[in-house]
Amino acid sequence: MARISSPWKRGVLLGLGDAFLLALALYLAFLIRFEGKIPQTHFSNLGFIIIVALALKIPIFYLFRLYRMSWAYVSFHELLDVFKAVTLSSVALGTFFFLQGSAVTILPRSVLMLDYLLTLFLIGGFRSAKRIYQGWRGGFSTEGRRVLIVGAGDAGEQIARAMLSERRSRYFPVGFVDDDPAKQGITIHRVRVLGTRQAIPQLIQQHEVEELLIAMPSVSSKVIRETVELGRRAGLKDIKILPGFHELVTGRVGLTDIRSLQLEDLLGREPVRLDMRGIEAYLKDKIVLVTGAAGSIGSELCRQIVKFHPQLLIALDQDESGLFAIHNELSQRFPTAKLSGVIADIRDTCKIEQIFEYYRPHVIFHAAAYKHVPLMEAHPDEAVKNNVFGTLIVAEAAQRTRVEKFVLISTDKAVNPTSVMGATKRVAEIILQAMNGQGPTKFVSVRFGNVLGSRGSVIPIFQEQIRRGGPVTVTHEEMKRYFMVTSEAVLLVLQAGALGQGGEVFVLDMGEPVRIVDLAREMIRLSGYEPDRDIPIVFIGPRPGEKFFEELLTAEEGTVATKHEKIFVAHTSSLSSLKQLWQQLHKLKELAEQGAHAEIIQTLQELVPTYKPARSP
Repeated sequence: MARISSPWKRGVLLGLGDAFLLALALYLAFLIRFEGKIPQTHFSNLGFIIIVALALKIPIFYLFRLYRMSWAYVSFHELLDVFKAVTLSSVALGTFFFLQGSAVTILPRSVLMLDYLLTLFLIGGFRSAKRIYQGWRGGFSTEGRRVLIVGAGDAGEQIARAMLSERRSRYFPVGFVDDDPAKQGITIHRVRVLGTRQAIPQLIQQHEVEELLIAMPSVSSKVIRETVELGRRAGLKDIKILPGFHELVTGRVGLTDIRSLQLEDLLGREPVRLDMRGIEAYLKDKIVLVTGAAGSIGSELCRQIVKFHPQLLIALDQDESGLFAIHNELSQRFPTAKLSGVIADIRDTCKIEQIFEYYRPHVIFHAAAYKHVPLMEAHPDEAVKNNVFGTLIVAEAAQRTRVEKFVLISTDKAVNPTSVMGATKRVAEIILQAMNGQGPTKFVSVRFGNVLGSRGSVIPIFQEQIRRGGPVTVTHEEMKRYFMVTSEAVLLVLQAGALGQGGEVFVLDMGEPVRIVDLAREMIRLSGYEPDRDIPIVFIGPRPGEKFFEELLTAEEGTVATKHEKIFVAHTSSLSSLKQLWQQLHKLKELAEQGAHAEIIQTLQELVPTYKPARSP
């Protein structure tokens, strides 16, 4: 059976096929009703009935998306749509003739019922034709790597079907495992559920499994970690996974979605509950500006914001290549979205003011910042210019142009800071709290910890060290950090922005902190090696400005719960005097321009009393 490559051509073919089958169903219904000989009075009306039926049924089929179905992957859900469409269209046909007062003389009720059953059978069969044809040809492949599929739900069913129906599939499913007692022993597409997850080590040996595939897109990272450990217990290193449903564009899975296990799968993937209406209320049809749009957080902010249909999304960054990459990606993925890429430095007051005057944004997400702790320890003047006064320049421009909401991306390093970077981010929070209430703009800050895989984070460094054969360098055996998956962090930032009424410092629930050495060991295993045997781990001691453990709150702050279980509001210390704050900022600006490092650190201590620098000023 030839492949229909174009969706438009497939829709036309299905429409023509439906028209023929609908006419055939009516003809057969009359033929059966009158035992093979249709009376002339009814036969003469048959053409009119068919025209009315097509005029009513085809549009209803279109509304139920019957012309967007894939022949190769028709499932129960598609057939359920067929059932709904056929039922509604038959009711519409009967209603039309009833209202005409000719339901009995032109279209007898028995014919209407027979037509309904025949239409259901013919349209459903037409949609299932390719799958039936593939099964009849014996198209199921029995070659390829022997795979044990973990999860016999919708995702597992789809991936098993794809493995079996693909003529040259590189996978062959030997069985499923699933913890649902009701699924034990059943078969799905001739593939049997062999047991629960606890049986994985025995099943791997018994069935000579070469690969384990975790097909549970909605489970937590804890379940994934347990499953991976069961596979490793049997000596299996080749473990693959399907992405979470939030990563899938269509909600369907196929062979191309199978990927290697990643660190994010083991540490992240906890489901995030969102108030979609609340987020949409302040983003839809609004002009949204993201600073630092080429960075890890900024680019993910752009990816998520565009899904809420803003009037215009402005991506701002001074990184030309990174800005081009994210603008190009969004243009391809969201061709109807209105996007604008702007190259600018947040420290350039004139350029920032021009941008705000020209675009007049409604919402700002300020993600631009210098974030590398050791570098900022060496260059505190640059940290102050960018993180403090870059934020002030953008915030003042927002206030002048009456921006509705300004969201600062902050960090856990702003709490009891021991680094220049952390201290400057805390000063940025203080500035926004001081500016809030001075105009219509609502200023809020959102703190969270490390983001897995972000540029300059420990993850890419470990990956490069492993690629070179080691050693993997860890600062200290007891060093711990909070980690969050980028998509989860950004979604919670958007949610916090919806909750913010102005002046809040929001804190995200980062879960449990992770020991960096455990992270290093897991990354080595994911690369196919054994830690301390194939790849050594070496402890090098903390770097300047680093803490063993990052807090999300100071001891005296505490938190207030919000209506979202993963977002809290920090009780931050109150400002003693706005006048004193602006005086200290003026002094800090002069010191930064002079490059007076020791004096900068002293002034930061005055602004942030909890700042305990790692080095003496």
